[in-house]
Amino acid sequence: MIIDDNHYDVIVIGSGAAGGTLAGALSRRGKTVLVLERGGAMALEDQNVADVDLFRKDRYHPKNERWFGPDGDPFAPQTTYARGGNTKIWGAVLERMREQDFAEVSLQEGLSPAWPFDYAELAPFYDRAEQLYRVHGKSGVDSSEPQREADFQNPPKPVEPFFEPLRAALKRQGCTPYDLPISWSEDQDDPSGDAQLFGLEMGDPDRLRVRENARVLRLHVSSSGREIRGVEAEIDADVWLFSADVVVMAAGAVNTPAILLRSANSHHPSGIANGSDQVGRNLMNLQLTSILQLATERNSGRYGRSLGVNDYYWGDKNVSFPLGHIQAAGGVLQDALFAESPPVLSLVTKLIPDFGLERLASRSVAWWAMSEVAPDPHNKVWLNNDQIRINYIPNNREAHDRLVYRWIDTLKAVENDPLTKVVLKAPTHARGEAPLSVVGFGCGTCRMGTDPTQSVVDSAGRCHDVSNLYIADASVFPSCPSVGPGLTVIGLALRMADELS
Repeated sequence: MIIDDNHYDVIVIGSGAAGGTLAGALSRRGKTVLVLERGGAMALEDQNVADVDLFRKDRYHPKNERWFGPDGDPFAPQTTYARGGNTKIWGAVLERMREQDFAEVSLQEGLSPAWPFDYAELAPFYDRAEQLYRVHGKSGVDSSEPQREADFQNPPKPVEPFFEPLRAALKRQGCTPYDLPISWSEDQDDPSGDAQLFGLEMGDPDRLRVRENARVLRLHVSSSGREIRGVEAEIDADVWLFSADVVVMAAGAVNTPAILLRSANSHHPSGIANGSDQVGRNLMNLQLTSILQLATERNSGRYGRSLGVNDYYWGDKNVSFPLGHIQAAGGVLQDALFAESPPVLSLVTKLIPDFGLERLASRSVAWWAMSEVAPDPHNKVWLNNDQIRINYIPNNREAHDRLVYRWIDTLKAVENDPLTKVVLKAPTHARGEAPLSVVGFGCGTCRMGTDPTQSVVDSAGRCHDVSNLYIADASVFPSCPSVGPGLTVIGLALRMADELS
């Protein structure tokens, strides 16, 4: 073992939306920060893939790593170990949770629990997060949008031309489409915002150090068991030990609990910070279904996400329970999540040549239907002989199905509208659910709360059982909103930076 000679103010494990943002913010405030990142710098050509290769290769799956699902079979997760973590492939849509998302909400199946603070507590950090990540958008369009002090500092990113007549067609059907808030750097070589650009690279280079290819193995506690005294990591076949006053977990909803469970010792026999037996439990993975329309004219298949619709977020004319969020996917040849997810194309892409796939993609318009799930202690991350195992059975399925069919009805109405010329009338709409391997929206495995017997961290992200251990990623979410967690994670990281400064 090699023991690092340096002692840091803070060690951050992971450099994604949580870790990259937090590390940059703390270093700007004068803290010495070490980031332990399991991957390295991602090549620019891998960050901006817009080609049929997106379907042909497991580009965004770590090599030689398999997790095991509820059926006991191994699968390759879509998770990115790199500077910036999963933000390198996240689509850059950064939505605020709605005010009611922070309160207790009755779902069609189950209960979405309240957070230990309300929207007003996080609102100033949402403002700062949008400024830091150069979020482009426009307020006052979506009726479900939460209150905010001012409009976005940056105007909406222009959409592909064919989306403007689609926007008008949706309005004629009574919908309220809005421009998705998107992180955008305006760098022609690397336009999509991510945690490397707006987190790590915004830090103080004299105080922020990143160790790449550092796979954290376990945490080591003091003789009392109340403090973390060392972080053990494997770097280029050597085992290193690092120390800091404060340690922050930001490895994601699967790897964060896995590291804590792997760190079991006599003081913490069930895993560090697991006195409540909640570490790894309550995994929530946002329900995602892709839905395809046929375009009348060819498009490039290479563009980012654009429009959102929240008219069914809290229900519709037939039901009073939440259904979820709709957003236009990126181009079929550019949206990494779409390439991973839809069974409707998975077989076709293996059978047709590249030019055929290009032609199919150019005639497609893709949408995402997104619905929340409820926490369930039986949905969990656990270890078996150091292998990551995931038990997961989705819930609130009927509400998600209602959202899918409600949106398909809307698409059919758009296609039947004689004024709509950009999409074709179709008897069916191909669709497919995102598989368990898509874990970028996972949350809840180290949830926050005021009761140490029912939660892992307090409202500030500090572990109940260990005084200098914090968790900053989506693991701490008590509930799973229907919008992506990215901006909330960034806001919580900025809030934690204030706490630790």
